[in-house]
Amino acid sequence: MAHEPATRDLMFQDEIKSNVRQAYAAIETGGGETVAKRLYSEQELDEVPPGAIEWALGVGNPVRYALLQPGETVLDIGSGGGIDTILAARRVGPEGAAIGLDVVEQMLERGRGHATEAGVADHTEFLRGEMEDIPLPDGSVDVVISNGVLNLSARKSRALAEIFRVLGPGGRISLADLTVEGELPPEVANDQSAWAG
Repeated sequence: MAHEPATRDLMFQDEIKSNVRQAYAAIETGGGETVAKRLYSEQELDEVPPGAIEWALGVGNPVRYALLQPGETVLDIGSGGGIDTILAARRVGPEGAAIGLDVVEQMLERGRGHATEAGVADHTEFLRGEMEDIPLPDGSVDVVISNGVLNLSARKSRALAEIFRVLGPGGRISLADLTVEGELPPEVANDQSAWAG
């Protein structure tokens, strides 16, 4: 019996990526103000424009624990509306750089607009790209932050390898994310829309 070569990734990575992109591109209003007020201090919220607060879709506050220093280069994976990228830009100052990375062009546009409104656009950049294939050179950043995004990857080991590739010597990671204890029921684990949810 002839054996057919595998033509699809067994974890349906392309379908998962597509579902995640579609889910986040379809969000018409952020609704993140309630979440932001739980995750960020009043002082932090005063540092970002209302639009960035409205589009806060994360699960934590990775900037608070990143120990950012003036002059550092920070990469925010899954930057969304830009709240963490803007906070990072403020911490590293104009002598540093904050880079937001996202796969959804609408989110990148929001992030750029919010960075301009916050007055940090001169040392903030928003790039389109995937966390499993970061469009930056080896060793080009000092710190990587991410807020509720690594869990969206079907190839977490590849995403982590890319994070380590772009970090320079002595680089740091500050991640806020979701975890699951035990096994998910098969109907949830195999539901591609659950990855985006």
